[in-house]
Amino acid sequence: MKISSLQKARAAYQPKLPLGLRNNVEIKAGEPTQSVGNQEEIKALFPNTYGLPLVEFVPTEEVKHYDTLNVGVILSGGQAPGGHNVICGLLDELKKQNPNNKLYGFLMGPGGLVDHNYKELTTELIDEYRNTGGFDMIGSGRTKLETVEQFDAGYEICKKLGIKALVIIGGDDSNTNACMLAEYYAQKQAGIAVIGCPKTIDGDLKNSQIETSFGFDTACKTYSELIGNIQRDANSARKYWHFIKLMGRSASHIALECALQTRPNVAIVSEEVEAKQLTLDHIVDSIVDVVANRANDGNNFGTVLIPEGLIEFVPSIKSLISELNDLLSTDEARAISTLSADEQLDWTLQHVSEANKQTLESLPRAVAKQLALERDPHGNVQVSLIETEKLLSEMVAGKLAKLKAAGSYKGKFSPLHHFFGYEGRCAAPSNFDADYCYALGTSAAQLVLNGKTGYMAIVKNTTAPAAEWIAGGVPITMMMNMERRNGKMKPVIKKALVELDGAPFKEFAKNRETWAKETCYLYPGPIQYWGPTEVCDTTTKTLALEQQ
Repeated sequence: MKISSLQKARAAYQPKLPLGLRNNVEIKAGEPTQSVGNQEEIKALFPNTYGLPLVEFVPTEEVKHYDTLNVGVILSGGQAPGGHNVICGLLDELKKQNPNNKLYGFLMGPGGLVDHNYKELTTELIDEYRNTGGFDMIGSGRTKLETVEQFDAGYEICKKLGIKALVIIGGDDSNTNACMLAEYYAQKQAGIAVIGCPKTIDGDLKNSQIETSFGFDTACKTYSELIGNIQRDANSARKYWHFIKLMGRSASHIALECALQTRPNVAIVSEEVEAKQLTLDHIVDSIVDVVANRANDGNNFGTVLIPEGLIEFVPSIKSLISELNDLLSTDEARAISTLSADEQLDWTLQHVSEANKQTLESLPRAVAKQLALERDPHGNVQVSLIETEKLLSEMVAGKLAKLKAAGSYKGKFSPLHHFFGYEGRCAAPSNFDADYCYALGTSAAQLVLNGKTGYMAIVKNTTAPAAEWIAGGVPITMMMNMERRNGKMKPVIKKALVELDGAPFKEFAKNRETWAKETCYLYPGPIQYWGPTEVCDTTTKTLALEQQ
C-alpha cells in the first residue's frame, strides 16, 4: 500500500485514552435497564439480552490474566472517519492483555461473515491504517444479518476459526442486527459474544448513553470547510446563490452543525418542517423572502443548506413515502422492478390512495420517479438520489420570476448546486475522532474480555479532555423500540432526530434572522491536526452546546 507524506506523519499520532482504559480495568455495573419503548414486546423478543445493566470501566490495581481469545470484526454500512482506529484500539487492547489473542476481519461487511471471507489482522497490517479515513482495511457492506440461515453460516465460520466474540462497527440498523445476532447466539448457547460500536456521520445514533456517533465530528468539519470556501467565493464574486445539500438521510444534525460552524443565509432543519407542518411551498416562500430582501440590499448572492432527508419530513410527502414503503415491499411491486422508471411510476400511480396520488402527481416527474424506484437494502427511500437542491432552486426561480413580472423584485438570481456526501465519509479523522474511535475499540475489547454480549461500546463526557472521558458499555436492547419497516413491525434502534427544544437548535434559531439578512459568514478552513489545543481538539458545536 502506498502511503502519502500526510499519512506517514499522521500514523505517528498516538490517540489519547481515558484514564479508565489505560492500565488495569475492572467493571462497575449499574442498575438493570429497559428499552426506550415497547418494553414488553422488546423483552419478549430478546429474553436473553434484555434488562442488562450499564457498565463502566474503572482503574484497578489488580492485575488480570485473560485466556487466549479469538475475535472477529466487521465494518458495516456506510463509511465514517475513524473506523480504522476502532479496529486499531480493539487489536492493541487484545494483544496487550494476551499476546496470543487473534483478530479476524470479515471482508466487505456482514456478507463476509455469511460467505466466510476473512483475513487475520496483525499489528503489522493495522499499522498501515492508524489514524486514516475510510474502511479499506477490510471493506464494508450493507448485507443485513436477520435470518437464521445467516446466523448459522456465521456460527459455522466462528467455530472453524475458534472465534468467541464478534465486534460489529455500524449505525443503527447494523447494531440492531448485532442485537439480533447476540440474542440468537445466547439462545443457542453458542458461546459467541456480539458487541457493537456506534458509527454514522449522520449523527442520529445517540441517546442518554451515546453522546455522539463516530465520524460526525470529522464529516461536519470537512463539509464546513467546503461550505466556508464556497461562502468566501460567493462573497467575492457576489453573483451566485449556492444551494448545498448535505448528507444525513433521516436527521438534520449535519446541516445544523454546519450552520453553526459557517453561518449560512438559510439552513433548513427537517424536524422543524415536520413540526410546523410546512409544505414545499412554505419552504420555498421562506427562501424567496431571504433572496429578495438581500437583493434589496444589493446582495444577489448567498448560501442555502439543505438536509439530505428533507423531502421525507414534508408532511404530505412523508405520508406518500409511508404508503410507498409498504406498497413497494410487496411481491407484486418487486415483480415490476425490471420495468423502466416511467413504467414503474405509472404502476405506482395506479396503486396509491387518491390523496397520495395527488401529491405524487404534483411533484416534477423526475422527482416522482425517484420516489417510486426500488428502496435501499434497509427499505428506505434513496433520498440521496433525489436532487432536492435543484428542486428548491427551480421553485425559487419560478416565484422570483413572478415577483419580477409584478415589479416587486429587481434582483438577479443565479443558482449553483452542490451535494456534499462522499467528500466527508472517508476524510482523515480529526483528533477528536481519532481519539474517540481508539477508545471505542479499546472499550469493545474490554467488553469482550469480560464476557459481555449484546452491548454497545460507549465513551462519555466527551467535551472534557480525553483523560477524563468515561468508557463502558450500554445494552443494545436499551435503545430499541418497535417501528414499521417494509410493511411489518420490527425491533429497531430508535433514531435520534434534532430536538427543537435542544440547545444547538435554539442557538441556531436565535441567530438565523441575522444570518439571513447580513453577510456574516464564518470560514472554518481545513481540519487542523497539529497546533493549539483550542484549534485541534475541539468537539462539535452540537456537543459543546448540549453539555454546556
